[in-house]
Amino acid sequence: MPLTHAFIYRFKTLFASLFLLVLVACAPTATREGTGEYVDDAVITTKVKAALAADPAVKATEVKVETFKGTVQLSGFVSSPAARARAIEIARGTRGVRSVKDDMVIK
Repeated sequence: MPLTHAFIYRFKTLFASLFLLVLVACAPTATREGTGEYVDDAVITTKVKAALAADPAVKATEVKVETFKGTVQLSGFVSSPAARARAIEIARGTRGVRSVKDDMVIK
């Protein structure tokens, strides 16, 4: 059974529509990251957590690290103002970090 021009045209149109839908679904918005940004943020989070764990002044297990579009949010508990300042300094010194939001509490 030969394929008609109408069938081929419909198939191409459907394929193009699905392709555009996939591209739009992966696109970033103001409140949602794109796929590449998500991977970059995961790498930044891992680097900050590793740097905090390597520093004796900060109890890394008590500091939560989240990253969104290069902005690192530090939350949780620290033992002193010096530990808070050190955690912020470590985060700011990590490659890829655009800014740091401090939501840590001194216990």
